Amino acid sequence: MAESTDCHKAQQDFPKVLILKPIPFINLVSEQYFASNKFTFLEAYDSSLPLHQFLSTHSPSIKAILSSVGAPPITADILHLLPEVGLVVTTSVGLNQVDLLECRRRGIKVANAGSIFSDDVADFAVGLLIDVLRKVSASDGYVRKGLWATKGDYPLGSKLGGKRIGIVGLGNIGFAVAKRLEAFRCSISYNSRKRKPHVSYPFYESVCELAANCDVLVICCELTDQTHHMINKEVLSALGKEGVIVNIGRGAIINEEEMVQCLVQGEIAGAGLDVFENEPDVPLELFAMDNVVLSPHVAVFTPESFLRFKGPRGWESGSFLLK
Repeated sequence: MAESTDCHKAQQDFPKVLILKPIPFINLVSEQYFASNKFTFLEAYDSSLPLHQFLSTHSPSIKAILSSVGAPPITADILHLLPEVGLVVTTSVGLNQVDLLECRRRGIKVANAGSIFSDDVADFAVGLLIDVLRKVSASDGYVRKGLWATKGDYPLGSKLGGKRIGIVGLGNIGFAVAKRLEAFRCSISYNSRKRKPHVSYPFYESVCELAANCDVLVICCELTDQTHHMINKEVLSALGKEGVIVNIGRGAIINEEEMVQCLVQGEIAGAGLDVFENEPDVPLELFAMDNVVLSPHVAVFTPESFLRFKGPRGWESGSFLLK
């Protein structure tokens, strides 16, 4: 009993890693899997105290923050309450929820998920695209409603092979999407912050020009001030009436209102969307569209990748610290 008490006291003295919102992979495999002799988790969402009061109470022991998609943003105000924090880790690749300027000013290191989730996100992007083109979800609903027997065959979908694919953001995820689609004999071109010297895909400086020369746009870039609403009515009109858009980046990269208008008016053929501008709220118009496939921001969420996130290449190693 004394040994157990000493162990508990030692854990209480460990540096605290703050979690502002439940993180799916911890719930999936249980917190015990992530037990460490270096730190303990401090779960703000379990407290009845207002967040600012909770942070002020525990601030001396909080040394790091583990942030996930949908959690409160790591703002300058939050960081001001936590003077001992030296590290912010996100479970995503994107860092739009972290005030990077404030972290840099205070010397706080920031780490993202690196390439750990790239394969899963790329798989999901291709899955969304196949679903939209071949009408998998729509035809599933048709069968389940008994309409096959009463109304006959469902309209055929479109072939993926040979499609012209435009990748917006040729980073780890974008490149993984491109390699998968090459296996379907698709032709790949891309837009990115700069030309990638190691790839042979055609590069377009203008997203609008890329869209005009593609059948499909796959959004893989980060959300920044520069990419906010980058995909607007002009870009979607350039993509055209037979064009399809897939978004596994961030919702606000697309001007959602203009995209919905284009879908309603038939100015593009369809969309596969894992992310939305005001999550978890989704435009109601999309619910009635058979040519739109929706998922609740789960492209990275596989148990296998969550377990890798803890492993030798994962966040505990600090191997992907952003300078």
